[in-house]
Amino acid sequence: MDMWVEDGRESECRFVMKRIRVETLSYTKVGRLLRKVILYKKLLELFKVEKQMNEIRKSCASTDHIQNDWDGIDWLKCEVEVQKLQARIVKAQKDGKHNKVKSLQWILTHSFYAKALAVKRVTSNQGGKTAGVDKVLWSTSKAKMKGIFELKRRGYNPQPLKRVNIKKSNGKLRPLGVPTMRDRAMQALHLMALDPIAETIADNHSYGFRKKRSTEDAMSHIFLAMSKRDAPQWILEADIKGCFDHISHEWMLKNIPTDKYILDKWLKSGYLFKGTLFPTAEGTPQGGIISPTLANLTLDGIQELVNLKRRTVNGERISPMTNLIRYADDFVITGRSKKILEEEVIPKLKEFLKVRGLTLSEEKTKITHINDGFDFVGFNFRKYNGKLLIKPTKEGMKRLTEKVADIINRNKTVQQITLIRLLNPVITGWGNYYDSAVSAKSFQKLDKIIFDKLWKWSLRRHPKKGKDWIKNKYFHTVNGRKWQFGVKSKSSKGDYIFTLKRLSDFKITRHIKLKADANPYDNEWSKYFADRKYNKMRVKFLWSKTLIELWSKQKHLCFACGKRIEESDTWNIVKTDNDTKVMTHKRCNYQTKLNWKY
Repeated sequence: MDMWVEDGRESECRFVMKRIRVETLSYTKVGRLLRKVILYKKLLELFKVEKQMNEIRKSCASTDHIQNDWDGIDWLKCEVEVQKLQARIVKAQKDGKHNKVKSLQWILTHSFYAKALAVKRVTSNQGGKTAGVDKVLWSTSKAKMKGIFELKRRGYNPQPLKRVNIKKSNGKLRPLGVPTMRDRAMQALHLMALDPIAETIADNHSYGFRKKRSTEDAMSHIFLAMSKRDAPQWILEADIKGCFDHISHEWMLKNIPTDKYILDKWLKSGYLFKGTLFPTAEGTPQGGIISPTLANLTLDGIQELVNLKRRTVNGERISPMTNLIRYADDFVITGRSKKILEEEVIPKLKEFLKVRGLTLSEEKTKITHINDGFDFVGFNFRKYNGKLLIKPTKEGMKRLTEKVADIINRNKTVQQITLIRLLNPVITGWGNYYDSAVSAKSFQKLDKIIFDKLWKWSLRRHPKKGKDWIKNKYFHTVNGRKWQFGVKSKSSKGDYIFTLKRLSDFKITRHIKLKADANPYDNEWSKYFADRKYNKMRVKFLWSKTLIELWSKQKHLCFACGKRIEESDTWNIVKTDNDTKVMTHKRCNYQTKLNWKY
């Protein structure tokens, strides 16, 4: 006879206990004891399973029963819970448990926390002000909350992209596809589940559109590979013809480790241009949040392909010295000789790309000697008398001077302080990008060009005044430095002179390259990234112990908005009502009286 065990108490495993089938044992005392032991073990095992499932439900709760208040969402908790799932995805991928990876991806893409972060991402960036073909924007808290509940797999059909053409640096037009807000949020959501896998299986020396990696890491890698005397002397500058526009849909659907049902809909959604709907038979649209990661996964494998083995030539062991340095779809490959690159690397590369529907551009792909120099990610790499120097490119310097000239010419009648506020962000951004290269002379040259343009701007405003009068009005002596373009201003601390930034004031700081196999989603690398961030901020704070302690005390968060204070952010030290010093983003100063919760 069989029996069903029921539990009348309201316990969390009540529904589990009803399902336990217990085989009837003998009615002796020993039989009853054994039956109780078996029952207890089964209950204990099922209770542990249910407890784990409850933890998953709490950390990855669906959108069916979560709060309806956008402003009340705990964003720090959202980030923490999503990061936990992403770390589990990485671990499962490394262990080769592909079914578990899929299960964890499913849980993440159906969790409330991930959906909330996806909506926050697409509404807080600059693209949040650009609508798709439906002309819908999620600009209010109510609309954003509604957007969270719209991110469902069942019945999902993406709308066509809105085609927009923008000018490239060479004057040609680049087509961009603008998805709707809902489609952007769905891409951001599935990217959270795809990116941990992409980081785990990616080429070590790929640096574009990857978390915690930058152009400076690519620059540092080239320096390490080519700065020594016995380093490779030849470089293959490869250019893929229309990379984003020609990737094979068939290859992506077969090889990209994501939800194939959703991916297929994105790839075949088409685009709308001047009222006409065009189908998409190939490529991933530039402008989509997930597109750079799809392109990276498509090109991963080139590093292993070009890693040629050592060979024996005339009784001597020789290394081909082939190294790949890739930033998105732009990459260079080093080699010991031009012959190796022409006869071995390029044929393999063409075959690799052909399978993915891509081809090399014959016009732009070329082989260069390091003494002639080459440009990559905005830097010029060239050896001078055997010494490798990395400088800003001439094109980059030209673009800056043209942009500064354009701002000055369009603001001939504005107040001086307005012009300074328009120019300072441009100068600061350019200086921050190139302050890790050999840029001192370039900075001085650009400062001179900018000064000449500002002097002409000043003379034009007062044609009847003398040069001394104009100099005294627009240029001042600050900290012993003459001819500082600035304006006298007042603040709570007293009078001061608000000046234009100078590129020559940027301190040249050598960048420390990221470790090649570092994975920001892997818990094993958490301490490495924490130490790396701490060291960067220590340089940012000019080694001030007070600032470092205050930043650490606030758990690296802004006192006002609760967002992280990163290396690229500008910050201020302000006092609250109780005279306590706190650190905030510069843009958040007006919010310092808000109640703060750690």
